[in-house]
Amino acid sequence: MHHFSTRLLNWYNKNKRTLPWRGHRSPYAVWVSEIMLQQTRVEAVIPYFRKWMKLFPTVRALAKASERDVLTAWEGLGYYSRARNFHKAAKIVVEKYGGKLPRDVDELQKLPGIGRYTAGALASIIFGMDEPALDGNLKRVYARLFDVKKPVNSTEGEKLLWKIAHENLPKGKAADFNQALMDLGAMICVPKNPRCEVCPLARDCKAKARGVQHLRPVRMAKKTIPHHIYAAAVIVAQVGNLRYKVLLAQRPSKGLLAGMWEFPNARVEGDPAGEAVSALRAAYRLTVRMKRGLPPLAVVEHTYSHFRVTVHAFRCEISSTTMGDSLRWIRLKDLDKYPMGKVDRAIARKIKSDSHF
Repeated sequence: MHHFSTRLLNWYNKNKRTLPWRGHRSPYAVWVSEIMLQQTRVEAVIPYFRKWMKLFPTVRALAKASERDVLTAWEGLGYYSRARNFHKAAKIVVEKYGGKLPRDVDELQKLPGIGRYTAGALASIIFGMDEPALDGNLKRVYARLFDVKKPVNSTEGEKLLWKIAHENLPKGKAADFNQALMDLGAMICVPKNPRCEVCPLARDCKAKARGVQHLRPVRMAKKTIPHHIYAAAVIVAQVGNLRYKVLLAQRPSKGLLAGMWEFPNARVEGDPAGEAVSALRAAYRLTVRMKRGLPPLAVVEHTYSHFRVTVHAFRCEISSTTMGDSLRWIRLKDLDKYPMGKVDRAIARKIKSDSHF
């Protein structure tokens, strides 16, 4: 089916999306975009990309930045390990490669945060190398084009899709071909109700010929994810110089939301209001008392990739003199300078509008 590439590339030349990183003279800009686009829609990435390039215009600027500044710039984009790995990779590129990405797929994959897909995308787009790419959009397009019946999120299915991608890559045109497939998946071969009537590859599509395009790609059923309940303490007090400060905790350097900041919180099994005090004491060596007669400041729900949470945030007062090492008083007006996940940022916004503080 190599012949379909000509129709695809002709369509791409006339219909390709205008994106801020396309045609950018800096390979670093393409790298930024590919990291941000991992598991994130283009529409969400564009404003972050523009802000990022102003804050960290070069790989050297990123390498010199603090992790806090990097995470703050990334806040709201999710999957924060991408930002931490990108920061680490930038330092390696500066120290080991003189600030330039290596022109070798195996070397690219040794950098933190760069897997097989990203390495292929960078190698083809930046260096013009004959390397395939396979992100979510491309998996969907290939699964329909070749009527792949194996689940695309299985080891066997992904192996087959990589084989298809390799076999159908037009030599010397990998950059445009990969990006054309990305655009086709985003604009035409969309997840639901694919626009087959205007697809340039409709005559080549095996799934369409068999009337099963709506059933492709096949995916293994997702497991039911657990639901956890947390109680969080929002403690605002005058601490020295009559400045209002709020108590925050920094998450561990590894794991979910590593290095981010949050309001002291602990998982509970029953009533959040009834268990909050004892749970926080166990988690942080922090003794608090809840402000009586007030409802929770906020109840925030959020779904992560493998579980979901409901966080009950209570207005509290501190009554202990010893606290865990991860806790820090910060000025209330500086809350925006500390990178947080979506749950804690929602709580932070509530503080500013709450009359009880």
